[in-house]
Amino acid sequence: MSESNHSTDAAPDASSRRDADDAKDASKRMRQLVEKRLAQTAARSEGVLRRPGFPDLRYEAVAEFVPVLAGPFDERPEEPQAAIFTICYLASDGAASAGGAPRAATRPVCFAFNGGPGSSSVWLHLGALGPKRVVINDDGTMPAPPYTAADNPQSWLSHFDLVFVDPPHTGYSTTASEKLRTKMLSVDGDVEALAEAMHAWLARHRRFGAPVYLVGESYGTTRGAALADKLLDHGIALSGVVLVSCAMDIQTLEFAPGNDLPHALYLPGFASAAQYHGKLNGNGRSSPETARKAAEAFVADDYLLALYRGAGLGQSERRKIAQGLASLTGLPRQLVEQKNLRISDQVFFTHLLRDEGLLVGRLDSRVRGPLGASRSHQWEFDPAIEALVAPYAMAARAYFAQTLGIDAPQRYEIISMDVNKKWNWNRGESQGNSYTCTSTDLARALRRNPHLRVLVASGYYDLGTPYSATDYSLSQLDIPADVAKRITHRYYDAGHMMYTRTGDLSKLFSDLQAWLTSKT
Repeated sequence: MSESNHSTDAAPDASSRRDADDAKDASKRMRQLVEKRLAQTAARSEGVLRRPGFPDLRYEAVAEFVPVLAGPFDERPEEPQAAIFTICYLASDGAASAGGAPRAATRPVCFAFNGGPGSSSVWLHLGALGPKRVVINDDGTMPAPPYTAADNPQSWLSHFDLVFVDPPHTGYSTTASEKLRTKMLSVDGDVEALAEAMHAWLARHRRFGAPVYLVGESYGTTRGAALADKLLDHGIALSGVVLVSCAMDIQTLEFAPGNDLPHALYLPGFASAAQYHGKLNGNGRSSPETARKAAEAFVADDYLLALYRGAGLGQSERRKIAQGLASLTGLPRQLVEQKNLRISDQVFFTHLLRDEGLLVGRLDSRVRGPLGASRSHQWEFDPAIEALVAPYAMAARAYFAQTLGIDAPQRYEIISMDVNKKWNWNRGESQGNSYTCTSTDLARALRRNPHLRVLVASGYYDLGTPYSATDYSLSQLDIPADVAKRITHRYYDAGHMMYTRTGDLSKLFSDLQAWLTSKT
């Protein structure tokens, strides 16, 4: 009996030791990888931005890793916690730089990142801001291969030196241990890491004398709003924040039991998409703007009250609301009634064009894709994002290697679904079902920093972060009216990544120019 008990007790101990050894080895490898990447020599190249009607702009491109440093009271303050991959474009205009190319130390710097969470910065980099861009069909559909990065005369390099930042475990960025990985794959840990990385970049390039801007897209606006406040704690006052396809308040975007807000806030976007696809027969069919205005009025005058009353609605009132929803979404009234007057995004995606055997895109509702032959009610993929991933991925890899001289055998993580699945959405001490919200951070930053200005860009056909949900979030900011004047909201005739449409790329650039030169 004693031998049997001893054997039974020993096996778990041996297994635990092996698990501990494996974890220790994995942590060692992660730290070695961080140290190796931080020790790499930056890849430097030079280029010229051609600007019709304006002088050419010469620049240096630098691809390098910057550290996320531990705080003085951390367990190992002398060791970097992460290696963050950045690609920057530094315009030349007369002063000598460390790399030999001339530039001014006071030229504005703009840090850019995308969202996900789990996305690299490649979308803003090669979509709108950088000196090269991937060309997508104006209707949001995928062009045929091969895919290359073409010249981008509307590059924001005309206004800023640009720094594209890949958050931990996207692009080539990585953390030094599993514990740090868990920490940084969270709302607050991510913000802390990127604040440290930006501080490190400014210090390395001696740019604390320059005005600093941020631009974030999608979840990048979630982190961007929080960074506007966090960077003040680092002694860095931003001059401006650009929020593209805003997602500061997740409650406005999450279809969940008991959360009726998205049902109201998505309706103008549904109406716009239904009108685009020719599915409106009544009020709003004449133009996208008419459809949106009709939906906005219906939400304000009737729908919000109906959602509030719930089962207290009388039968005649219920029929009226159902008919209104059907006429604005292009969906059958019977379906609206079956869904208890609450149409979710996925119901809309799979039903609007169901009679044609087609899905509607989420990130750009102009884009359509085929349902399976079985015409499942499950939304299996987003035809809008599928039109973008391969062109961007292939063009980016070619551009990085052939033009920027980045020699990296490992895969560049354009979108990491592993990061997305493991993301911790809680903030501070909150646990459970709380909705992530960083609009409070942005409001606090606007109150703390009297010179901070905000430009917001929304696509009318974005059903990931609808324009009307952004309108709502901005209207709820806890700021006085005089502070609210420092926020500008502009709208575009495409989807989430409105810059893939040539006309909207130009409009975004023009709106940026006007915003930078305005006094409010």
